[in-house]
Amino acid sequence: MSMTVRRLTRAATAGLVAAAALTAAAHSAEAADTLGSAAAGQGRYFGTAVAANHLGEADYAATLDREFSSVTPENEMKWDATEPSRGTFSFGSADRIVDHAQSQGMDVRGHTLVWHSQLPSWVGSLGASDLRTAMNDHINGLMGHYKGEIHSWDVVNEAFQDGGSGARRSSPFQDKLGNGFIEEAFRTARAADPAAKLCYNDYNTDGVNAKSNAVYDMVKDFKSRGVPIDCVGFQSHFNSNSPVPSDYRQNLQRFADLGVDVQITELDIEGSGSAQAADYTKVVEACLAVSRCTGMTVWGVTDKYSWRSSGTPLLFDGNYSEKPAYDAVLSALGGSGDPGDPGDPGDGTPSCTATYTRTADWSSGYNGQVTITAGGEPISSWTATVTLPAQQSVSALWNGTPAWSGNVMTVRPSWNGTLAAGASTGFGFTVAKNGSDAAPAIGICTAS
Repeated sequence: MSMTVRRLTRAATAGLVAAAALTAAAHSAEAADTLGSAAAGQGRYFGTAVAANHLGEADYAATLDREFSSVTPENEMKWDATEPSRGTFSFGSADRIVDHAQSQGMDVRGHTLVWHSQLPSWVGSLGASDLRTAMNDHINGLMGHYKGEIHSWDVVNEAFQDGGSGARRSSPFQDKLGNGFIEEAFRTARAADPAAKLCYNDYNTDGVNAKSNAVYDMVKDFKSRGVPIDCVGFQSHFNSNSPVPSDYRQNLQRFADLGVDVQITELDIEGSGSAQAADYTKVVEACLAVSRCTGMTVWGVTDKYSWRSSGTPLLFDGNYSEKPAYDAVLSALGGSGDPGDPGDPGDGTPSCTATYTRTADWSSGYNGQVTITAGGEPISSWTATVTLPAQQSVSALWNGTPAWSGNVMTVRPSWNGTLAAGASTGFGFTVAKNGSDAAPAIGICTAS
């Protein structure tokens, strides 16, 4: 998709994003706290890493859309995915994530512009002069495509060695361009999208140690010389061998005191039960204690797709059930569980959930399916809203009765309103894309 088309798409979906925000506000008003809404109440975002190839899974998309206010493409914006051949950019998978996020009113973190890993082979074969040109062209090409659409970019990722030396990591950029490549990348990034926050991101820098000291010294130097750096990302991958450091909050604070925001960018904590929950609480409380800690991102939606899946490090298990760690994070953020949640059977309150999946797709249109599931009590009727991008139109609908207000379709049952506790039904529809492939936004389901 060209930059011009992306600008038009963003403008055309402005109403959709606003509708998603209104839906979130309504959700909050009904006391159905989620990670994103609870974090927003603390002036922060709560995000997750997203893989484009999982967005078609109904439970994945429903959990993402319900709980999170920010997304980070897991691999889809890395160099090998976006510029596999020099000068030839490929944005399809990343566009899918950005479009989905925009349709839900979520922010997007860009990850990552310059990194030693996941480089196409042609990058390593370049001489110094060509490599400098290629690095700057890549930054301009990727940031230019998404100009105005990305909240924060990880401009440079993992440029320091792990361990006790605090030295720079060997990479094509470090070895051929020297220490100055990081500064150059940040200056190029500022010119490419002046509105985006520019971050340095690394791991094992969560406490005060040789590596974090080296990053600290670099950031202090950049701030003193006017190098454009706005934030520092702390990946925060923890387990029993690498626990949450006792000086985690103090370390975040000392970076914030340099005049940069701090963000927890790739959080996951191996473990289970109350011990895992307690560690997640420590991280959230540390962020809340630092005024310039602007948000937290967990590295994945569900344990089953985690890069550390055997360690069950996330907030939702493989069945998308909330773990004790989820409850602990929500509580630490000042939220509370929804008393009408389907996971709380027998609470006497009629409730339902609505989840969306695209069941068929072709160049000019697609079929969508919304599944309605009753909560812990039987229901006699339900209502769900579908907000379409401005260009799109519905040409057919089945198993429901629609009413329209602008591009918002309110659907009630035709014959399928009565559901037993935990039972499901649904409705389907055919959409003419009219130039927009963005997903519709599904509002909260109400039941009686």
